[in-house]
Order: sequence, then structure tokens, then C-alpha cells
Amino acid sequence: MSSLKVRTILVSQPEPKVENSPYHDLMQKHKVKVDFRSFIHVEGISAKDVRAQKIDLNNFTAIILTSKNAVDHFFRVAEEMRYKVPEDLRYFCQSEAIAYYLQKYVVYRKRKIYVGQKDFADMSSLFKKYKDEKFLLPSSDQLNADIPQTLNNLKLDWTAGTFYKTVMSDLSDLADVYYDILAFFSPTGIKSLFKNFPDFKQNNTRIAVFGSTTQKEALEHGLRIDILAPTPDTPSMTMALEKYVAEVNKGK
Repeated sequence: MSSLKVRTILVSQPEPKVENSPYHDLMQKHKVKVDFRSFIHVEGISAKDVRAQKIDLNNFTAIILTSKNAVDHFFRVAEEMRYKVPEDLRYFCQSEAIAYYLQKYVVYRKRKIYVGQKDFADMSSLFKKYKDEKFLLPSSDQLNADIPQTLNNLKLDWTAGTFYKTVMSDLSDLADVYYDILAFFSPTGIKSLFKNFPDFKQNNTRIAVFGSTTQKEALEHGLRIDILAPTPDTPSMTMALEKYVAEVNKGK
């Protein structure tokens, strides 16, 4: 299978908003067509449904933010609840990118903002310094297992709230469209493929996956994985795609 030339790639994520993204370079260098389509999307949970989880925003002194979606939906729910976000609220952001995004809603220099390195566990030292806070974790309906594990190990006073959910997108318009490579970034993306196309047959389609949980989901659905990232050689999906395309399109 792997010797077949690649002309078309479908990436199961929204198109990057930056100019000259690595995908753009891939298209230019190897003359392949790359399309983008979200196989999953995020929907907000109403303030009423958040209240039904017995969550009162007044009861918390610190917010743990693990994604840009968490930022958006925390402030959306706060507005729907007519909750005035206090200036002394502490924000614990998993990465610099999330902390930077927070500026969309708060005046950065006037707020108490603490930033992790990258992984959730990296924030442990920050949490230890502020272990007496009452933490709220606004998240999706699919919470990574390492998050509650880390917070419980630190014996923090914390509450998880489902503020948004991950939903499988309708892909029925792709029924008769063929791509040489399908690229997936989450287990839910794989589930969405089979929810939309229960009779999907891989045949000559190459499957690219990012991350071990995505790999596991693909294998459980009987898919053959042709491209895997991250690896020491190819830490990103675009690098893995580039390496594969360069090999199979060589001299063809």
C-alpha cells in the first residue's frame, strides 16, 4: 500500500489561520492537495445545565484553564449567569498560549495569572504554593485522566465542571470523496469517521494518527496505521506527512 503516490490529504481539523503554515509548505513542495475539515466540534453547555451540576461561581477563588475552549466557555457561562468576575480571581493556565489567549477577556497585568510549561503535571509546583485556594476546572465532557489524578494527589479542594462538550460533526457530504491520506488527531475523530461511515473500508487510504490514544482508537477500529506522530524524527503531524509523502512520491 505504502508505495502508492499521494496526491490528496484530508486533515480532520480546521485550517490553520496563520499564513505559511507547515501544511502550505507541504502543498508547495510536493504538489499535493491538502483539505481541512473538522470531524468534531465543540458545543457550549448552558448556564442552566452548569448550575444543575451544583456549580456556583461565587464559591471559587481560582480557575484552572487547560485550553482556549475552557477560557471561552468559562467567560461565556459567567456572562450568562451574570457573574461579575472578581479582579482577585487567580488563573492557572496550562501553557503560555492559553495565558496569552486569556487577554481576550482580562487586563493581563492587573490579574493573578500563573503559567505552566506544557503538560498538566508541570503545574504541580504552582498548585502546591496555592493549596488553600478553591479551584474550579471548567472542561469538556471528555477530561484527560491525568488531570483529576494530579489534582487529587496534591489533595487540593477542586471541582470539575462540564462547560462544553465535544460533538461529532456531520460528514455526509464526504461520502463519495476519496483521499489518499486521512490525518487524525484524537480518538473522537476516529469515532466520528465510523459514526458517519459505519461501513468505511480503508483499502488504499493511508491513515495518519497523532498521539498514542488516537493510535489505540484507530487499531481498535481495525485500521492500518501508515503514518504515526509524534516520533523522535517527526515530532509534528506535518513533519510525519512530509517524510511519508517524500518517500512514496520519490521519482514518480
